[in-house]
Amino acid sequence: MKHHCLLIFAILLSGLLGCQKDQEPTPIDLNELTIQDIHKAFQEGKYNSQQLVKAYLERIERLDSNINSITAINLEALTIAKELDDEFQRTKFLRPLHGIPVIVKDNINTKGLKTTAGALALQNFMPENDAFIISKLVDAGAIILAKSNMAEWAFTPWGSFSSTNGETFNPYNTEFSPGGSSGGTGASIAANFGVIGLGTDTGNSIRGPSSHGSMVGIRPTMGLVSRSGIVPCNLSNDMAGPMCRTVEDATLVLEIIAGNDGEDPLTENSNNKIPVSYRQFLVEDGLKGSRIGILREIGNPDPDILNLFDKAIRDMNLMGAIIIDSVSIPNFFQLKENLFCVEFRSRLETFLRDYVKNDTVQTIEDIVRIGTKSNFTARRLENSANSSGAECLDAYSDQRRVDFRIAIESHMDELKLDVLVYPSWNIKPYRMDSIVEKYIGDNSSVISPHTGQPAITVPMGFMKEGLPSGIEFLGRMYSEPILIKLAYSYELGTKHRRMPNLDKAITKDKIN
Repeated sequence: MKHHCLLIFAILLSGLLGCQKDQEPTPIDLNELTIQDIHKAFQEGKYNSQQLVKAYLERIERLDSNINSITAINLEALTIAKELDDEFQRTKFLRPLHGIPVIVKDNINTKGLKTTAGALALQNFMPENDAFIISKLVDAGAIILAKSNMAEWAFTPWGSFSSTNGETFNPYNTEFSPGGSSGGTGASIAANFGVIGLGTDTGNSIRGPSSHGSMVGIRPTMGLVSRSGIVPCNLSNDMAGPMCRTVEDATLVLEIIAGNDGEDPLTENSNNKIPVSYRQFLVEDGLKGSRIGILREIGNPDPDILNLFDKAIRDMNLMGAIIIDSVSIPNFFQLKENLFCVEFRSRLETFLRDYVKNDTVQTIEDIVRIGTKSNFTARRLENSANSSGAECLDAYSDQRRVDFRIAIESHMDELKLDVLVYPSWNIKPYRMDSIVEKYIGDNSSVISPHTGQPAITVPMGFMKEGLPSGIEFLGRMYSEPILIKLAYSYELGTKHRRMPNLDKAITKDKIN
């Protein structure tokens, strides 16, 4: 079903672009633009933020029908861009994200722009205020350009179907999924519909879609980034983070959104653990002399992915890394089992009370009554309605999770490892015409969401059918500086990222 982007786009162009009619600027090449590219162009007078926003809106209008990644356009985007352009003309100073268009997952509160979590029960929810991390991006000069489609309530890692917007498709091959639950963000940024993407990750949902979209996705250390103002899935595991086309852009976004938020007590753990700048760790030869542990026991990859992974290992070795292969974590298989704790009811009902404030949507029973277009989601909701609603312990206080982390970090210490690496997924993306709902192969959910450790996925090449695959770097708690250094070095040394050709994409019927 075609979303309402056409109508919104027409309003924007007719109501906000009168000031642009007297000039015909040179078309902006949006392909693979970075924050640095854009700010250089602003400073050289090649184009301004209004022209950039207009170009992205035109690209979304022309191409998003192929992948269905965008749920809503910010009607104020061009007005905000003009204010930022005027500010730059006055001050000659660019804020860190000055005029940079951002696409935000539809479960993160954005003032004046609907936040639905893909659910019918929230289809008219308009937040009164921005989430903490959105406020930080806006203060840095970013423009919230659009909201992106997602798996309803962030329930599924393999795909992104919502009751409010339908199914999102992989821009590299629309017969396959972009992954979930942040599939709309992943697909839209992969397709160059914006510069920065923001997603959330309960088990996989930043790194999976980033892997499936030839992108960089960071799940930060639990406690580094605030989760307030975000529709919860399982709050004890939920994290927010950047989804970008380069490590450098993702690093700058992380630098801006990291920090203590009084509304999220877990962020107190980050006090005195955040460097002045994460960008200082963007070191070109960062792999030289590093010790990389290869975690093969995490699963058995598809032969295509295994070939890419083995090549990635060889490449890192050629770039100066010391490879310690077939690392075996003591009691790994026992420690990783049965760690997910379901707390959807209690956390969601708190969110409904604090943010939605709707008398007819207060409980999980109200959500079930309003319904969903997905049989899978319906079953999950029924299970949640029948649960006790007990709250789960976080990665700092759940002893089982602490024990798992200690086992991993202690073994890393014994082997003097900087990071562990493994394929982000063991198999190719989910095929859209498949009816299988339990889709196994997601490595991103195995360690980081339970232990609280940070992880970053970076493109490691392409499989058959033009599908991307990612390699994941896992570090110790608050070791983002090391992850950034190694991932940046690997990215520069391999340059696997390439953009999809949406002009040739074949749109498939949406699947419920």
